[in-house]
Amino acid sequence: MESSQQVSSSEHTQRPLAALGQTTALTGLALYSAFAPHSVAASSIAIGIAGLGWLIRTVGTGKLGLKKSRFDLIIFLSIVWTTASSILSIEPNISLRKLGALWTVFIFYLVRAVVPRNFVIPLVSILSLSAVVGSLYSVFDLIRGRGIVVETITSSSPFNQIALQSGDTIWRIGKTRIYSTAEIDQALKNATPGSPLTIAVISRGEHVEKEIRTPSASESSGITGTTSNHRFRASGWTRHYQTFADLLLIIALLTLGIALAHLRNHGPNRLFGIAITAALILAVGLALTAMRTVMIAAFIAACLIAWRSLRGVAKVAFTFALFFVLAFGAVVVWQTRAQNALMLSDDSSSLRLQIARVGMSRVLIHPVFGHGMDAMKRHWTEWGFPGKDMLHLHSTPLQLAFDRGLPMLALWLWLMIAFWLYISDAERLARDLSDTNVYGLILGALGALTGFLCSSLVNYNYGDAEVAMLFWWLMGIALVLGDSLMDQRA
Repeated sequence: MESSQQVSSSEHTQRPLAALGQTTALTGLALYSAFAPHSVAASSIAIGIAGLGWLIRTVGTGKLGLKKSRFDLIIFLSIVWTTASSILSIEPNISLRKLGALWTVFIFYLVRAVVPRNFVIPLVSILSLSAVVGSLYSVFDLIRGRGIVVETITSSSPFNQIALQSGDTIWRIGKTRIYSTAEIDQALKNATPGSPLTIAVISRGEHVEKEIRTPSASESSGITGTTSNHRFRASGWTRHYQTFADLLLIIALLTLGIALAHLRNHGPNRLFGIAITAALILAVGLALTAMRTVMIAAFIAACLIAWRSLRGVAKVAFTFALFFVLAFGAVVVWQTRAQNALMLSDDSSSLRLQIARVGMSRVLIHPVFGHGMDAMKRHWTEWGFPGKDMLHLHSTPLQLAFDRGLPMLALWLWLMIAFWLYISDAERLARDLSDTNVYGLILGALGALTGFLCSSLVNYNYGDAEVAMLFWWLMGIALVLGDSLMDQRA
């Protein structure tokens, strides 16, 4: 039975407008793969180009090129429930604006509509190579250092507004990176007096962004310091190390799947060497983020796909090697983060636990439609949450239940389990195929989904736009390959 991608591909070559649309769509998705590990703005523009291409192709063929899936009903119900929750939100003005984030689901349908099976490998290769470059840049960034470590601060310094202390590091003012106290003074002079100015600070291993009111141009920063910080959590070119870690988690496991597939079918051949080297570089980049939970999620997922794909000595040896990678990550956490971070007894861990307890207690207050997306930003202290900087619950399941109610949590779990079972079945089908790359991509997708789900338990990764975009891209890719296998079996 011919797949929808195969049917549409023949039409593309016959109709100039359809061919233009298809080329534009694939170009947009290739650009997305290049920018996904680095920039949400560039990634969104790339998806816009791909969407425009899909629209042009639809006009040219008169067909959307979509194929029904078992996930459509769950996705539809999730969108309906999210919309209802936003309308009934405690802060509907805030929650209704947040509905714009639902556009990321569009990527899932876009990929399935326009990507032919033979274009999946180029897309994944571009994504992996781009992420490798980002990881290597992180190593360079650590060697170069960030910002200026504060040695002294005067009582009249405008940075007292954010309780800056000796030992903290100022590394960005506004969107400009800082490398000297002279640059700090110049940044203050260039800003409009009295206007808010965002200051990026590294304090006890944590990145925080705070605002100060810009002083008059005649005032200095009141800060002295001469050295850069070389102990910080890598973030590549992204906004934050947590985003970078969750992106690398998905990409590293996708790349690892290709490596393990070649090791299983062909031994340590050239493609295995390339893929495992890329996966190792990505693992180093992930370790440099010092994200404890994401590293553990990656370890669990890597063990899963290794035990599903490898046999005998290779299985044991690879699992043993993973412990060395995890140990390297532990050293990074020990060197970078606050004291006792490895034992989960640091301030960050205790604060997350307190927030989770308050969140769970409040879920029972609004169990059906929840409080509304982002409503907590206006009521954080009022609702009993500790601290002032954390404005979400750092757990996808808990956040969904809090924002949109227990039915939304049930829908999300249904969708994630359905995706996992589908990809798992596709991996079994692909295991004995002669096309090792297809098998590797599906195996990697299974690992990436597993890692994403493990990480989601203690990170709100589903609420991060860059990560959500890559998640839906991955699910679209998995269905392109999986549906092709199902059609062949039929």
